[in-house]
Amino acid sequence: MTSKNSRLDPMDLFDIRSELTDDELLVKDTVARFADEKAIPLMREAFENHTFPKELIPQVAELGLLGSSIEGYDCAGMNSISYGLICQELERADSGLRSFVSVQSSLVMYPIYTFGSEEQKQRWLPAMAKGEAIGCFGLTEPQGGSDPGNMKTHAKKDGTDWILNGAKMWITNGTIADAAVVWAKTDEGIKGFIVEKDMPGFTTQEIENKFSLRASITAALFFDNVRVPEASVLPGVSSLRGPLSCLTQARYGITWGVIGAAQACLDEVLNYTQDRVLFGNPLASTQAIQIRLADMSRRITTAQLLSLRLGHIKDAGNLSPTQVSMAKWNNCRAAIDIARDARDILGGAGISAEYSPIRHMLNLESVITYEGTETVHQLAVGRELTGISAFG
Repeated sequence: MTSKNSRLDPMDLFDIRSELTDDELLVKDTVARFADEKAIPLMREAFENHTFPKELIPQVAELGLLGSSIEGYDCAGMNSISYGLICQELERADSGLRSFVSVQSSLVMYPIYTFGSEEQKQRWLPAMAKGEAIGCFGLTEPQGGSDPGNMKTHAKKDGTDWILNGAKMWITNGTIADAAVVWAKTDEGIKGFIVEKDMPGFTTQEIENKFSLRASITAALFFDNVRVPEASVLPGVSSLRGPLSCLTQARYGITWGVIGAAQACLDEVLNYTQDRVLFGNPLASTQAIQIRLADMSRRITTAQLLSLRLGHIKDAGNLSPTQVSMAKWNNCRAAIDIARDARDILGGAGISAEYSPIRHMLNLESVITYEGTETVHQLAVGRELTGISAFG
């Protein structure tokens, strides 16, 4: 605990650290050290060059960060708080790195673990945990966006196989994935298919010229009469419940991840405003700057408490998607506002890649949009409060 005579931690004003178990602290500190020493030094150049630092994948895997919440299959079996802390520390480096881990863990390994056959689990989960196999998640479509029910990708039975046709858009890891968990309409409901990269008719195309998530691979997936064997169909689900449950897992991690991006921005402007002297005084001594810094801290603290409570609810098995929607909405909004204000406080320096807020700001434009836009999450909470759906 913090003594009465010492200053509070600017990144942890309500001492969330004291609420963590020894195992959770070990995870946080280990991933924080990895982020500081290995990831952050690569991220500026990766963002500028529009490349994903693939050399980090073996290190991420060695730390047990892929599929960290899964029990068995060479996975770490950590709790939800630990997974959240992983996301927080990785996104402190860059949203692209956290996105890679989120997709591999929550959107690929989770559905295989939850809905897959034992043979599918044995084949894919250990390899994915080791980073030897990379996955991607195919749900969003060019015309679908926030309405996954408007799915055009479809699969029809042909003997013991399925013939898959359609396209998916905005797919993280798409061009480096060894397998894609693809959701498609069938006569038996919406099913998940494990589509391997070398299956004839399956092609990918990287999306270029992004101003956001430049240190992340984003792709389009195309399926032209792809023959998928029955053994590659996830047997445990035949409805939208499957992909939506995966999104709930990913959104939970995002609520923690964006805290890391916000902390990175606050840390940078705290240092900058103490060193930057204008009109004979450091910027940090002015009322206007202190009020803005205090507001950043308020937003971060609120987000930390929300995600910590959410993690405890999740570990207790009582998580509601509406609770995740509120946290994703609140925390993403807080983080992007902090990043924008931090960029402004830096003045002209704020547009330089020498400082991280503009990179985080641009990344958060994607994070506040993917896994459900802010409006979608607001309407999800509104539906819970009123019992009336305003969608459609």
